[in-house]
Order: sequence, then C-alpha cells, then structure tokens
Amino acid sequence: MPHPTQLVGSESGLLVIDVQEKLMPMIPHGDTLVREIGFMIDAARIVDVPVQATEQYPRGLGNTVAELAKRLPPRPDKTAFSSCAVPAVVESFRAARRSKIVLAGIETHVCVLHTALDLLAQDFRVYLPVDAVSSRYLIDHETALRRLERAGAVLTTVETTLFEWVGGGGHPKFKQISALVQERMKALGAPTA
Repeated sequence: MPHPTQLVGSESGLLVIDVQEKLMPMIPHGDTLVREIGFMIDAARIVDVPVQATEQYPRGLGNTVAELAKRLPPRPDKTAFSSCAVPAVVESFRAARRSKIVLAGIETHVCVLHTALDLLAQDFRVYLPVDAVSSRYLIDHETALRRLERAGAVLTTVETTLFEWVGGGGHPKFKQISALVQERMKALGAPTA
C-alpha cells in the first residue's frame, strides 16, 4: 500500500500557473524553468495525467510563453492570484477524480502560494516540484516553499514527480518516459547511460 503522500498518475493532475511573457524576463534562470515545466507537461501527457493552465491578467502580463503555450490546453485568464478563482480548474480535477495536484509556474510566493493554499483548504493534496516553480527574488521563493510545506504541501522535484507517476519499469509507457528523461539529461548537460 503506497504512502498517502506518494504520487500516483491515476490520482494526479498538473496545473501550470501564469508562465507569461512579461514576467519571465524577471525570473532568474527562466529558460531552465520553462524547460522543466515543458518536461513535466510532456511527461503528464505520456502517462495520461490531465493538464490545466491559467494566465494572470494576460492583457497586462502577456500570454503564456510560446514554448509552453503550444503544449497546453486553452488557458482561462484571471485577476485573482489563486487559480482556484477559475471554477473550472477545481471542477475539472474533481470530475476526473484527481485529488493530488502538482503545481508548476510563477510566482512561488504569489499565485502559486494562493492556489496551493486554496487547494489544500478544499482537501486536495498539493505537490510543489521545487525546480518547476520560481519567483523574481530567492527570499520570496524560499519563504513561500517553507510556508507551504508547513501548511501541508509536499515538496518534490520534477524528476521525482515523473517517476512516482510511472511507479516502475513495468509501466506500459516506461520506454517513452525513459526516452524523455534521457532527452532532459542531455538538455541539462548531464552524462547519459
């Protein structure tokens, strides 16, 4: 029996929050963040984890960056910081019986934080791959992660999330996932097996 905090693909959803054109130039290592979120979206698609996304006031902050927009479904816009202010976000995850929501995007201390707290208040389990969320300033990012962990969110990483979704080499899509991981390792400049 898996631990209650262990991710399982059939119980998970991915929510990409506000990775927008006018915000990204202010995010340290923004190109790496976009690559990691793209990896998560691709992995979710392979293992049938539903993906949703939002945009914060796109008229002022621009649309989702092109690299991710082409991978994402239509993105409702919002002016509230929490993505839960878009009723379809929560309703869609509930209808699909997805109780474990993985969050990716920006900014950790604003829209990610508000969304995570609202999801926790609605009895979802929330997961934060620390390499798939970011803020303009490190202190805001780190403080938000500590606060969210104390509130009940589970801190993890992009790769850990993926391997929990798959569960082992016996997964029917394991070869596709393995190829995606190898691709990521090359992009990161890591030696591959």
